[in-house]
Amino acid sequence: MTRSQLYPLEVNPTTGEPFFRLPAPNENIIITPPRLSDELCFAPIINHPNVSVWLEGPPIPYLDEYALPWLNFIKGRTDAVLAELREEEERNPEGPLKIVGDCPVRHLREVLEDGSDIYIGDLGINRAQLEEVLDKEERAKQVEENNAKEIGDPTIRWTFGDYLAPSHHRRGIMSAAMKLVLEKWAVPRMGVRFMTGYTFAGNRASARVFEKSGFVFKRTLDSGKVVRGELKLLDYLEWTYPESEL
Repeated sequence: MTRSQLYPLEVNPTTGEPFFRLPAPNENIIITPPRLSDELCFAPIINHPNVSVWLEGPPIPYLDEYALPWLNFIKGRTDAVLAELREEEERNPEGPLKIVGDCPVRHLREVLEDGSDIYIGDLGINRAQLEEVLDKEERAKQVEENNAKEIGDPTIRWTFGDYLAPSHHRRGIMSAAMKLVLEKWAVPRMGVRFMTGYTFAGNRASARVFEKSGFVFKRTLDSGKVVRGELKLLDYLEWTYPESEL
């Protein structure tokens, strides 16, 4: 039987939105594409001290006005992948599952008893910035080379970026979400074979999320990184596709 190009994603029969559902005991958590209605959901989570202290990129305090440009960017990425897959299915309905360059779902949501859902976090997969290469010029060169590699190239170095609402911490949600995206999409649908993981030193909870998906701690990096006026060390982890499955 021919499989949809969205496989192994499920599709909401009412809205047509693709999604992943986490396994028990977190089956009320789904991962969907970004929605424009998420615009006002970011700031309350990002500004929480239990989240902001571990984030590098967004400005803190995070204002609602910052959300729409970011939302348009990531939604553009997921929309493009979905359009590519739907076009492939229409053009070549009997063809093999296409390898793509991104995951079309990334926003975590809790489904409530009435069927509605609330935004609780983000899990994105990106080409790595190679923080483990300490020389800045060499890193820039290698990042450029990594970004130039064609989709499906097994030598591309990838990484995850994520955060979760503090109200949902310590429930195994992000660990389950990362493992699900890695095993069900990144490996079979993106051809991912090597991933890096970066956390601020001391963020043991984030390191454990990576480790539960098979990442292995390699070393702590001192690259002179300064975040909001504070020198930050990075714990560096790696994941490699098991040779036994090649």
